[in-house]
Amino acid sequence: MPPKKRTATSHPPSSSAPKRARPSKLAKENDISAEEENEIKEVFHLFSETVNEFADEKEGVIPREDVRKALVALGLDPSSSEELHSIIEAIDPTDTGYVPYEPFLTVAAAKLRSRSEEAVSAEVDGAYRLFTRGSGGLITFNHLRRIARELKEDALGDELLKDMILEANGGAGVNAGVTLEQFQEVMQRAGRALMGFYLWVVLLGME
Repeated sequence: MPPKKRTATSHPPSSSAPKRARPSKLAKENDISAEEENEIKEVFHLFSETVNEFADEKEGVIPREDVRKALVALGLDPSSSEELHSIIEAIDPTDTGYVPYEPFLTVAAAKLRSRSEEAVSAEVDGAYRLFTRGSGGLITFNHLRRIARELKEDALGDELLKDMILEANGGAGVNAGVTLEQFQEVMQRAGRALMGFYLWVVLLGME
């Protein structure tokens, strides 16, 4: 019986600041925040499947050939084919062809911790410049709307785009836009959840 694809669910961000979630036991063991675990889990679910041989895995499993795609989606690209091979061997040592959630998270968390602050800062600054077209000014509602329309992202409606701005600038108003400092704070605080997640999705579409 062929494996069934799982459907990842998404939830639009609220205009009010979300409560900070408590890290799970797994997150604590891997020294990551609840937000970082949620980011990893969301991407894992984009590729996960329900397979009879892994019926006890409530998060499903991902095919080993999708491990690289999932890591790239998290911005944690393997540095070489040798590193990818080592990762696959570590998380699928018995060559089942599938990887459960826990070992995937362990690898993703390790790579997340190893990323240098300079690399993260450069990634955020580059994303900001893409939105402002290198002007160095504010990210405005029109910037977000333009990109959403160019990509034909119907899910990113005007109200959601406004919520993104309000989430980033602390409710200062849609017309206040988003400064580089506010954008950096959101990305560092929430990873790619909430506004950061949606901006990342849009950026992927531009590449």
